[in-house]
Amino acid sequence: MWVFLFSTIMYMSWRSLLRSQSLKQCRAFTTMRAPDVEVDNLIVGAGVVGLALGERLTRERTSETTIVIDKNKRYGEETSARNSEVIHAGIYYPPDSLKTRLCIQGNRELYKMLGQAQLPHNKIGKLVVAQSPEQSEYLENLHRKASNLGVETQMLTGDQVMEMEPHVKAYAGLLSPSTGIIDSHAYMDYLQQQIIENGGDVGLDMAVTNIESADDKGYLLRVTSSSSSNEDTVVLARRVFNAAGLHADKVSNMLIPNQYKLYYARGCYYSYNGPIRVNHLIYPCPAKNLAGLGTHLTVDMAGKIKFGPDVAYVDSPYDYNVPDDENQKRVFVDAVQSFMPAITYDKLHPDYSGIRPKLAGPGEPFRDFEIREEKEHGHHNFFTLIGIESPGLTSSLAIADYVSNMIQK
Repeated sequence: MWVFLFSTIMYMSWRSLLRSQSLKQCRAFTTMRAPDVEVDNLIVGAGVVGLALGERLTRERTSETTIVIDKNKRYGEETSARNSEVIHAGIYYPPDSLKTRLCIQGNRELYKMLGQAQLPHNKIGKLVVAQSPEQSEYLENLHRKASNLGVETQMLTGDQVMEMEPHVKAYAGLLSPSTGIIDSHAYMDYLQQQIIENGGDVGLDMAVTNIESADDKGYLLRVTSSSSSNEDTVVLARRVFNAAGLHADKVSNMLIPNQYKLYYARGCYYSYNGPIRVNHLIYPCPAKNLAGLGTHLTVDMAGKIKFGPDVAYVDSPYDYNVPDDENQKRVFVDAVQSFMPAITYDKLHPDYSGIRPKLAGPGEPFRDFEIREEKEHGHHNFFTLIGIESPGLTSSLAIADYVSNMIQK
């Protein structure tokens, strides 16, 4: 009930802001009417990245108006709320990639914020386990790369792994002590509260349906609320930040047709109700091209064990179906038993799924985060953040820093 009431209050405050601002007429050539409201910074998408960016801009640019909007009736309702809730160390991806750089920076910034705000988290550590000499060689290379990046890791023998985690089978292992878990909902609640306290706002149930350039004035956006008989509001924004996650391609393509294409990779999670307990997150060696980090074991803040995600490309960003059939479950159990043979079929149950917005299609090589100002298309002050999948949660504060610095330049 409180979530519904809170969302309603946010919606009403947004509508009040729209009606109360003194308006200026926009004379640019456009198919839209004159704007109902003007803002300095409009962030499209109230997932963890959009909220982190909103917190940063409202804290640093106090003389400007900043609003975060989302088409859903709650913030963080899609990818940000349907993931492993892991704070990653940033050691998997190419050393010169944004994923590596922003994950390592974000890891440190996130632990600092979580500690200062006393938000739920646990630096539980992670074991990546190898099942063969070839996989052990992969871990050795990962260990060297982590060292070069300034990230602490420790190589372990199979016996050392099994001493730390008796239920785990391993030829060798890599310990990542800076990996942890987070309550992503508490984190997003905190970011939203900071935005409000800093003088900004979060408008929910506000879907962007069209974007046009208003020349040097910024951008005109038509937003629609499903709660108000599809009433349209036209917003003139000096800057636009597209952090729309699964829909980021659609949003930027409104302004730059056919520029972006996202693929949807669904990952299913299974809960486990057996007596097994662990002290670390347990990961196998990752899949080829880093399509996923493998079907791994995580725990939530309540200590509940879950396994996942697998990787299956789907056609719709709303296909959250978790297949509950014997063949799918057997594939999942086989993947898990490769490193935890004590896991039993009957105690593993379908739980939930999440969808990752991927720039790489099935079988395609690694793709990095794309964060850019669309200057090459003549659109200054329009920023696209796309392909922000894992480790987007860990990287969120660093992504906000990165985008803020782009504005300064």
